[in-house]
Amino acid sequence: MKRVSSVLVILIFPLMNIFGQGNDRKPVVSGSFYPSGSERLRSELSGYFASFRKPDAGVKVRAIIVPHAGYVYSGHTAAAGYAAIPGEAVYDNIFLIGVSHRYAFEGAAVFSSGNLITPLGTLRVNREIGERLRSTNKWFIAKDEAHGPEHSLEVQLPFIQYHFKKPPTIVPILIGTRNTTVLKAVALGLQPWFNDRNLFVISSDFSHYPSYEDARRVDKLASDAIVKGDAEAFIRTIRNIEASGVDNLATAMCGWPAGAVLLYMAEKDKGLKFRNVEYTNSGDARVGSKDEVVGYNAIVLEKKGSAPESLTQTATEKKSSAPESFTLTAAEKKILLGTAREAITARLNHRKPVPVDAGRLTPRLREPLGAFVTLTIKGELRGCIGRFTSPDPLWEVVGAMATEAAFGDPRFPALTKAEYPSVSLEISVLGPMKKINSINEIKIGRHGIYIKKGFRSGTLLPQVATERGWTVEQFLGYCARDKAGIGWDGWKDKETEIFVYEAYVFGEQEQK
Repeated sequence: MKRVSSVLVILIFPLMNIFGQGNDRKPVVSGSFYPSGSERLRSELSGYFASFRKPDAGVKVRAIIVPHAGYVYSGHTAAAGYAAIPGEAVYDNIFLIGVSHRYAFEGAAVFSSGNLITPLGTLRVNREIGERLRSTNKWFIAKDEAHGPEHSLEVQLPFIQYHFKKPPTIVPILIGTRNTTVLKAVALGLQPWFNDRNLFVISSDFSHYPSYEDARRVDKLASDAIVKGDAEAFIRTIRNIEASGVDNLATAMCGWPAGAVLLYMAEKDKGLKFRNVEYTNSGDARVGSKDEVVGYNAIVLEKKGSAPESLTQTATEKKSSAPESFTLTAAEKKILLGTAREAITARLNHRKPVPVDAGRLTPRLREPLGAFVTLTIKGELRGCIGRFTSPDPLWEVVGAMATEAAFGDPRFPALTKAEYPSVSLEISVLGPMKKINSINEIKIGRHGIYIKKGFRSGTLLPQVATERGWTVEQFLGYCARDKAGIGWDGWKDKETEIFVYEAYVFGEQEQK
């Protein structure tokens, strides 16, 4: 990824066009950082969230740290942070805090002149809180010119609109200083609202422009410092990283002042705990180079004891409800394959899918099960996306995953109408996940594998090894290298965990 800074992109927008009627802030990076069309934007967001299961309703999230780069680079990681929050969660406000990339100033600029516009609609700003902050704390100021061209807050808005059933009002804040005395004062000013009724969203990327491996190393140092919850130790870590002589490193964390504000507030509540839920960098994106990368972390701050075992499809020790003896009738297979076809056809023709007749939905099809949908053209992979577990009924999961496999798999461009007649569909309904202690437990043709090391993970379905004629060692090597990104022998590392699962696989070919 070359150093094409977000600032250069922003410069093409005349300032006079940033604010609309009533001083509402209009989007300035839609069409560059994320799609400008609402339908395409929703589809892209749906693809990112498809990788993560819904958290338990009892999860209490106080804050998240999420990236603010272009969605093609950081969208998956940002979704991981938001997905840790129950979509039905109710908050009074979201305090959206980032750093000012174009203006330096001592303090925090609060936007309360109008509302916030995105391709998905309007988010209301809590003007009363903004005015109160400015009237009671000298470090909170009005500086709309800083908000106008700024991307760090804007890129979070579509995630908020997509994820929350009822998005709360927003308090947009930009930090313009690195002065720790001022940052402490800003944290003190926000402290009265730092409670379970409000969500704090900290917008920040991590390292800028080191090599792929250097980024992974220094980003872990920075994220580990956050997870420990000590604000001063975190700031020292950032400064030490930046002084360590890492080749081509421009910053260890571009939004660290906003992160420091959160840490200063969180230190006062010992009932909270930070948890890192996802890490990637721009080198992991299909269009990213590994020479100069930008790092992305999704970190959650939640009440101790409220977190589920895992929120992502890439860490699913929790078992699904599918029994190992799972079977489907010919009629049920036909319904699921038809559901997948209809979902793809509907998207290609810009209409809503025709729902399955409720009278045809058997108890098996209504079970909350995980599934993958695979698309091939002339035997070559054209898309594959799924969920290991799901609270949704199987038929709905299949429809959603078919859409994402066709239009949201980041490895491929969206399926076209010209390609559609040549597409073949295959569905894999997943059984329980089991951690193994020896690779001798893996049965080729029976087991799919899931490999996890730290924040990196990947899976291969059971049929892949059979189709390719792989041995167990080859199965593990390809999964470790091509899916988890930990190298061919990465599965051998003592820190690597290996899981197996069974899948009930069927496709359109057997229906002919």
